[in-house]
Amino acid sequence: MSIHGTIRQLAAQYAEEYVSVRRHLHAHPELSYEEYETSSFIQSKLRECGIPFQVMATTGVVGLIEGRNPGSRVIALRADMDALPIEEANDVPYRSLKKGIMHACGHDVHTTCLLGAARILNELRDQWEGTVKLVFQPGEERNPGGASLMIKDGVLENPRPEAIVGLHVHPQMPVGQVSFRSGKVMASADEIYISVKSKGGHAAGPHLTVDTILVASHIVVALQQVISRNRDPLQPSVLSITSFQGGHTTNVIPAEVKLMGTFRAMDEQWRFEAHKHIREIVEGVGKSMGASVDLHIDIGYPTVYNNERLHEKASAIAREYMGEEKVGETEIRMGAEDFGYYSQQIPGCFFRLGVMNKEKGITSGVHTPNFDIDETAIPIGIGLMAAMGAGLSY
Repeated sequence: MSIHGTIRQLAAQYAEEYVSVRRHLHAHPELSYEEYETSSFIQSKLRECGIPFQVMATTGVVGLIEGRNPGSRVIALRADMDALPIEEANDVPYRSLKKGIMHACGHDVHTTCLLGAARILNELRDQWEGTVKLVFQPGEERNPGGASLMIKDGVLENPRPEAIVGLHVHPQMPVGQVSFRSGKVMASADEIYISVKSKGGHAAGPHLTVDTILVASHIVVALQQVISRNRDPLQPSVLSITSFQGGHTTNVIPAEVKLMGTFRAMDEQWRFEAHKHIREIVEGVGKSMGASVDLHIDIGYPTVYNNERLHEKASAIAREYMGEEKVGETEIRMGAEDFGYYSQQIPGCFFRLGVMNKEKGITSGVHTPNFDIDETAIPIGIGLMAAMGAGLSY
């Protein structure tokens, strides 16, 4: 039997056990950088398999599995582990036991798939060559991103992986399918904070004040030209002001108005050019209308870029493991993922795992109170990650 056949067999054999693992993780979610119980659980599972590991970035866990000729290649497999501040609405036996916290983005699935793949790779380590680094990462959902902290702690050193692979659930893709994309896959994400300040006063005497509501409104409108008049319309980018806070009654012009928003781009050069445009507009409008403005752009995750050569090799393994008809192309998404920090440092491949099942009513998107998965996706994710670990090289 080929190694892929053996992996498929073991993934099916362990499916029920790892569905239980996923349900345990789902019922016990933890927020970004607070994943202490989750980290301990991961460590216990690696310890059961006899896989050596170390702790990084407080709650991150990095395991190492050596096959034959360990120095011939090093591949990293990554999973994130944090949950979101969302109250779960699903009525299921494994519903979150923590009020206001839920695995609404599938990180419990990602962790489960990597734990299952680790077990299989460790059992078959005499059938593949090289070294596989297991990266269980905290804090994907919150700046500065757990990936950046793991990199600072040396996750990409000793040994240095030649490439890294990660998967993410896709609630709009049917279970049984996976998808890949070469090149730009996900956007960068920066947070915008603007404070407009001036002399407030009585609404009946606007000539004695500087109307911060009006100034802020002009800023919101003017910012739309950052993309509409400065960016190639064929290149995706998004600027959205999502919060406008100012005033508390009908007859007072407030002394301060606060705006918040997000800026997203698929191109790193344009990303920072746009920051300059944003600053020029905000400061220019404020000055022209007599208000002082404070602007802070919180630099978030970089774009996720799938290395072309690695993409070809990874998608070829997926087609061989799953069948040609079950491997599709991922659409470009303006969402962000801190996997981009890894793909800035070494070749990366980030792919999608279908988890939707319309017949079962499993269709809700990520970051919603009703998000769930068809759990038959778990052995698929386990097996494909194991196949990547056993055979992928750059």
